[in-house]
Parts: sequence; C-alpha cells; structure tokens
Amino acid sequence: MALMITDECINCDVCEPECPNEAISPGEEIYRIEPSKCTECVGHFDEPQCVQLCPVACIPVDPNHVETSEQLWAKFGTLTKTKSMQP
Repeated sequence: MALMITDECINCDVCEPECPNEAISPGEEIYRIEPSKCTECVGHFDEPQCVQLCPVACIPVDPNHVETSEQLWAKFGTLTKTKSMQP
C-alpha cells in the first residue's frame, strides 16, 4: 500500500529527504507522495521513515493504492533495478 500525506501536514520538511525512493515532493499546499514510487520503505527499512519522523502523524496508508507485501517488493525491485528478494 502506498502512503499518503493528509491536509494536516505542516510542511515541516522532515519527510522529503528521508524517503529512499524520492516519492515525496512539495505539492501546491502540502507535501505529496507519488504512489508509483512509494514502497512504504520495503527493501530499505523495517518501517516507513516518513511515518516514523512525522511530528503530526499525517501519513496514513492510501486506501486508493492498496498493495500486498509482494507487490511492494516487486515495486522495490523495479525502482532499484534489482531482482527483489523478499525475506
């Protein structure tokens, strides 16, 4: 499942540099997450870094982009151009 940033975002700039897939970028009013690049940090970290660092807890799972663990691993492999090895 890709994550999303809600309108509770305070534009603190903490999440963007921590995203290993460069899925987070400034939007018109708040930061946004590109679903095609978001793997919830699968392949990089045990937990999504943006969620861990967000001071206002405004980064839930995006119900419009539900993905299985296998799909997230496949996306990680595509984004990193490697053959993803799921644990």
